[in-house]
Amino acid sequence: MLRLADELGLSIEVHHLPPGTSKWNKIEHRLFSFITQNWRAKPLLSYRVIVELIGATTTQTGLTVRCELDTKAYPKGIVVSDEQMKGLNIQPEHFHGEWNYSISPSVQSIRAVDS
Repeated sequence: MLRLADELGLSIEVHHLPPGTSKWNKIEHRLFSFITQNWRAKPLLSYRVIVELIGATTTQTGLTVRCELDTKAYPKGIVVSDEQMKGLNIQPEHFHGEWNYSISPSVQSIRAVDS
């Protein structure tokens, strides 16, 4: 995320929902209710069946779903040192800074627009 902030020269606000509160995420709540309706009474025998059922989900109001199986292996147990964390230029928000924060570029750039 810091690389993106550096590349764009912009601060990026990050907001997470607390664990166990996906019901507060209106998009996720709306999406999963339709996915559940779509695969009702269908046996979920393989990843392929699951991905196809999710990808076939649509609504009358135009919601469509794109789905693909990610088979990549991701490393576990990555430890970020305190020094690396200090270099991220993170500013916690006043309300639940552990879930809501801004990541600013490591070097502030001044850009002029030439029109």
